[in-house]
Amino acid sequence: MTLWAGRLEGGPAAELWAFTASLNVDKRLAADDVDGSRAHVRGLARGGLLSPAEAAALLEALDTVAEELATGTFAFAGTDEDVHTAVERRVTELAGPAGGKLHTGRSRNDQVATDLRLWARRELKLVAGRVLDLQAVLAARAQAAGGAYLPGYTHLQRAQPVLLAHHLLAHGWALARDVDRLVDTCRRLDVSPLGAGALAGSSLPLDPAATAADLGFAAAFDNSLDAVSDRDFVAEALFDLALLGVHLSRIGEEVVLWSSAEFGFLRLDDAWATGSSMLPQKKNPDVAELARGKAGRLIGHLTGLLVTLKGLPLAYNRDLQEDKEPLFDAVDQVGLALAALAGLLSTATFDAERMTAAADDPGAAAAAVDLAEWLVAAGMPFREAHHVVAGLVRAAAPGGSGGSLADLVAAHPDLGPAAVALLEPGVAVARRTTPGGAGPGPVAEQLRRFGARVAADRERIAG
Repeated sequence: MTLWAGRLEGGPAAELWAFTASLNVDKRLAADDVDGSRAHVRGLARGGLLSPAEAAALLEALDTVAEELATGTFAFAGTDEDVHTAVERRVTELAGPAGGKLHTGRSRNDQVATDLRLWARRELKLVAGRVLDLQAVLAARAQAAGGAYLPGYTHLQRAQPVLLAHHLLAHGWALARDVDRLVDTCRRLDVSPLGAGALAGSSLPLDPAATAADLGFAAAFDNSLDAVSDRDFVAEALFDLALLGVHLSRIGEEVVLWSSAEFGFLRLDDAWATGSSMLPQKKNPDVAELARGKAGRLIGHLTGLLVTLKGLPLAYNRDLQEDKEPLFDAVDQVGLALAALAGLLSTATFDAERMTAAADDPGAAAAAVDLAEWLVAAGMPFREAHHVVAGLVRAAAPGGSGGSLADLVAAHPDLGPAAVALLEPGVAVARRTTPGGAGPGPVAEQLRRFGARVAADRERIAG
């Protein structure tokens, strides 16, 4: 029997049941539904709506349900429309007539909102912890990279040499913002809707603040209409996960590029690569490609939910049933991607010689800006210095007026032989001295600050 069967004559049409039942999705909330029901029972007892014996019977039944769920022995029935129906049915089987009082003063509207907030608060913190694990891998690889350097790119064209550690930490800092967002979302969703009822609260002596405290929420709702209709926290979580997915996609894209023969900066460990069903020589970066590909799925979950929410009147509408599947899937996919990329990056081999050769390639003129800054230090306006050096690079390029860049620099009256030293291997990256820059000094300080940030974020999540 459904929780709403009393109003309607006869049973629901099979097609209605097939279309509206949500048990296959929301049964992931079962443990949270039990926790919310325990708190609700204690609240009913405090309000005198349950006798001590009834409350004890319900709590004992809920404990049994929790044990059955944890051990996989809970038997869902074909008549269970959703997880709330399943839990209440089983509690009634165990507690007898007292089970009919479990839903007193409560609606599925505030019940599911409470369950989903409990689930999201826990799971988003777990995701944040997995992000920190990936950051730790990046920090360890950056520390081990030492003085290895490679070309930094803009427009996927070689621009300036940067330390490999600097490049890896760039991804790490982006992930730090993801942790920030996840923690902030958890803070905002830490509000209990339990006690809002269907939309207007209750005439019964319930205390939402006490129930909120019982469940470990920071606060209870302020407005019952808002409490049951609010899915801002789901949209926020999906945005956080989508942007995190975009950052993981960017890492994946670079792994794909770097592991190609054309770049050759990185070699995948065999355990983190796949082969081809036809081409015996292939070693494919499928983990990186899937990390890149999953981003579209995550973005789709966010846009889908926003479209669902944008036209809904207050308060609860059945459309909101569509909030859980994208959230569950986004959490699942991001968790898998984080673990897989951490494994890939922790075992990959960086080819420092190939990176260095690319960064020091005379044709790339990666030290051109150093030549311009040399002229600036001598008093020349930067725009004029830029023009001078650009002319030298153009002349040294294939098809130019002739001569190597070093020869042209040595012959130039404003540069000369002393400036040629700027073109020597490793000089350009060593000259990056400004805070947050790509040179050895700033990167050493950055490694220290990044390690402190990861440690502080672990404490934030634990708290």
